[in-house]
Amino acid sequence: MSYFEKEILERARQASQFSYSPYSNFKVGAAIEDEKGRIFVGTNVENVSYGASICAERSAVVSAIGAGGRNFKQIAIVCSGEVPVTPCGICRQFLAEFNSELKVLCSSYSQLNADKFDVYQLAELFPQGFLKF
Repeated sequence: MSYFEKEILERARQASQFSYSPYSNFKVGAAIEDEKGRIFVGTNVENVSYGASICAERSAVVSAIGAGGRNFKQIAIVCSGEVPVTPCGICRQFLAEFNSELKVLCSSYSQLNADKFDVYQLAELFPQGFLKF
């Protein structure tokens, strides 16, 4: 694991600690890096009206956009479960808006303890997203 991978995964893990997940008790944190090397974080925020919930990945992107970030290089996602999760379909489309070749690092608390994570390209996870006009 490189220093930069370790750093972005740790930032995602830290963000997960602020999760608001009273319904699922499933904490997720995300950290996204822009072309300037800035890292923005987000966490999942649940709502009793499930459709109003927001995933950690979109939360991180919204944070980055609010600070002027646009061209994203990689995103790290860390969850409290035993097995890492990949972005949901809505998040995949949301991320593809900015970079369909985005590097996606996925880990869980238990995997991070062993310095392990999975790596994907967003296009691999989301081969035929809705196209921009």
